[in-house]
Amino acid sequence: MNTDYWLESWKQNKIGFHQHEINGHLSSFWKQLNAEDQSQVFVPLCGKSLDLLWLHQQGHHVIGAEISAIAIRDFFVENKLIFNSRQQNDLQVWESEHLTILQDDFFKLTAHQLLDVVGVFDRAALVALPIKLRQKYAQHLINILSEKAKILLIAFEYDQSQMEGPPFAVHEAEIHELYGNSYEIKLLLNQEALDNYPSFRGRGLSRLTEKVYLLTPIVKKTGYM
Repeated sequence: MNTDYWLESWKQNKIGFHQHEINGHLSSFWKQLNAEDQSQVFVPLCGKSLDLLWLHQQGHHVIGAEISAIAIRDFFVENKLIFNSRQQNDLQVWESEHLTILQDDFFKLTAHQLLDVVGVFDRAALVALPIKLRQKYAQHLINILSEKAKILLIAFEYDQSQMEGPPFAVHEAEIHELYGNSYEIKLLLNQEALDNYPSFRGRGLSRLTEKVYLLTPIVKKTGYM
């Protein structure tokens, strides 16, 4: 997936990846991040995900990142939220009360913009990217997050030869390769999930495993010898 593909998908309303309900793993496992009320949380490549609303309803200040203006406007309009949009340097900022979506290329986001983020929900960002972009994505996310930000990550495992992504197969070994030097990685859920995604069966899949991970930053201790 590249930027042009993503923008064209929204323009043509080819958004079968959009979920019309809150992600069940978010509501089941979010509490393990211990993110306090009023704390900032981040959803990368958020589209018009209803997960933004759920996080907002938990009392968080929510920041999303999305490059498609169509997706962002649809999110606010469809959920009947009062919002405004303003230009901030090269960035378009869309805002409602305690809910902000930054319209920009993910790779242009900076640590300053996410300075106070304590939790991240990645349901559809890493798995939306082909292998050549996943390493770049993970490294940039690590670079722009503070050492206090935990990540709740969802990934799929399947035979990539049976179905073209997105979503792409991202196996557990790759999760450790991408994040293992910076985060402690805990597997929260490992389940067979093909029955939950019938459209994937229609695309040729014979088996699908869904995994949920909690990534906790490794705090690098410093001291005197």
